[in-house]
Amino acid sequence: MTYHISIEEFEGPFDLLLFFIERDELDIYNIPIAKITHDFLDYLRRMEELDIDLASEFILVAATLVRIKAKMLLPRRELDEFGEEIDPRDDLVRKLLEYKRFKEVLGDFEALEEVQLMRERRGSAISELEKLGQKVLVEAELETISLYKLFEVFNDVMKNYEKRGKRVVHKVYKYPYRTDEIRNSITSSLKERKRIGFVELLAQAENRIHAIFNFLIVLEMINQSEIGIIAGKGFNSFWIVRK
Repeated sequence: MTYHISIEEFEGPFDLLLFFIERDELDIYNIPIAKITHDFLDYLRRMEELDIDLASEFILVAATLVRIKAKMLLPRRELDEFGEEIDPRDDLVRKLLEYKRFKEVLGDFEALEEVQLMRERRGSAISELEKLGQKVLVEAELETISLYKLFEVFNDVMKNYEKRGKRVVHKVYKYPYRTDEIRNSITSSLKERKRIGFVELLAQAENRIHAIFNFLIVLEMINQSEIGIIAGKGFNSFWIVRK
């Protein structure tokens, strides 16, 4: 069975995610992040020619998906205060469930409006809830300049590391990479130079895991408005700049 997807069918990025989950009968509590990220980014490619204000919400959620995917590639997970592993998908699952509840409440209000019980309220209760539902889901304020292309560059670099590496052996390693050191290194480099090539930064990594650390720190620094990212002249060319 094939599915035709058009942007008009979805109220926002989380509506699209729920569509993928329901279409493929996925467990919302155990989302196969690699698959759903692939489907989501593939959909974004179809949106490339759409107005950026419309596409930006989808790009912001794509940033979240790629960040989760990158974290799940790391051999060691973060631990909570009780020493339990933190699943990088937990926050995404929580937001999806919140949005699902919003949709259900929205349906109830639609039924009420049909019998004119909500006409006394100023404006439309439906549109108000739709806006609220989207706000609660998209929190990051990443730059929206062709971000999904940035993710594609990252994926290409990861493939190169995989080609260089040997067969994957699942062992527990302690990596010497510290987020504060990587952040300071990027900041220091930008003091000496006005800009750094994104691929150049990833290529400086010692190995695949180091490159993933670099990528996550770049996303975090963009999110916190510490750095910016601009498109270069070539296809898939990006520069990291000071803010």
